[in-house]
Amino acid sequence: MIPRFDLPPEPHRRYVFRPGAYAVLLRGRDILLTRQNGSDRALQLPGGGIDPGETPLRALHREVFEETGWRMAVDRRLGSFRRFAFMPEYGIHAEKLCHIFLGRPGLRIGPPVEPDHDAVWMDADEAVTRLDNAGDAYFLARFLRSGRGAVDHRH
Repeated sequence: MIPRFDLPPEPHRRYVFRPGAYAVLLRGRDILLTRQNGSDRALQLPGGGIDPGETPLRALHREVFEETGWRMAVDRRLGSFRRFAFMPEYGIHAEKLCHIFLGRPGLRIGPPVEPDHDAVWMDADEAVTRLDNAGDAYFLARFLRSGRGAVDHRH
């Protein structure tokens, strides 16, 4: 069963199904996050919606680059969760199916290309308490508790 986070769906509300792919990108004990600089300055795992005809991994690479300016490699899938949310940038209520992947930051190409996004490095334990999405925090905390949370990807 796929866990659900945040509020339950509202009865009689139409939700648009919106799958997405998101990354836990660790370097040592630090994690790469994205901060949206709109009215709520939300701190999130980088990633986003999977476009029609796009695979989850292709979407993940595209979204991470757009939101952080970093290239990445994927190690494995950590799991999925659902949430029901209003997406003001699209003007829709969405049933989001969020696929979470463990990856490695690669090369920083430049600043984020998506407007109003900043790449933020933060201690992973601190990030668990500061992520704005309960599902993101759950998967990061579960991975850190597994004993594999400190990842050294320097070659």
